[in-house]
Amino acid sequence: MLSQQEISDRFEIQDLVHHYSHIIDQRDFDLLRSDIFTQDAFIDYTAMGGAAGDLDSTITFLKSALTESLFPKYQHLNANIQISITGDAASGRIMCFNPMEASTPENQSKVFFLGLWYVDEYVRTRSGWRISKRVEESSWAFNLPDFISLGAS
Repeated sequence: MLSQQEISDRFEIQDLVHHYSHIIDQRDFDLLRSDIFTQDAFIDYTAMGGAAGDLDSTITFLKSALTESLFPKYQHLNANIQISITGDAASGRIMCFNPMEASTPENQSKVFFLGLWYVDEYVRTRSGWRISKRVEESSWAFNLPDFISLGAS
């Protein structure tokens, strides 16, 4: 049976995961510093063709990669949130369904879909739970534009 504290922790982490997706979908990337990640976080997006590194380099990458001119619309939908909590640390595996619209070099629009997992480590801070490590794992891709390549799964 879960304690009230563990139930509360699980809801807070779940809210953190959904807030991350909202920030990404709103392109408000600087909020990742105050609302989502620890200052020393490690983020690895390489499985989905992105960068890996610290928080500042991740925000720089997101601002350059997820531009409205290249990806006018996209969403990150989370499901199957699996969380394991031990005191002030936790780990999680989160499913993400990511439909995206891409602008092709021929000025066309192409919709494609990505399936991935976030493999996370969380820590409780004075400001609440934060992600200290996030690694994306690729699951599948559908209708991927020719100009996009994904990293190794």
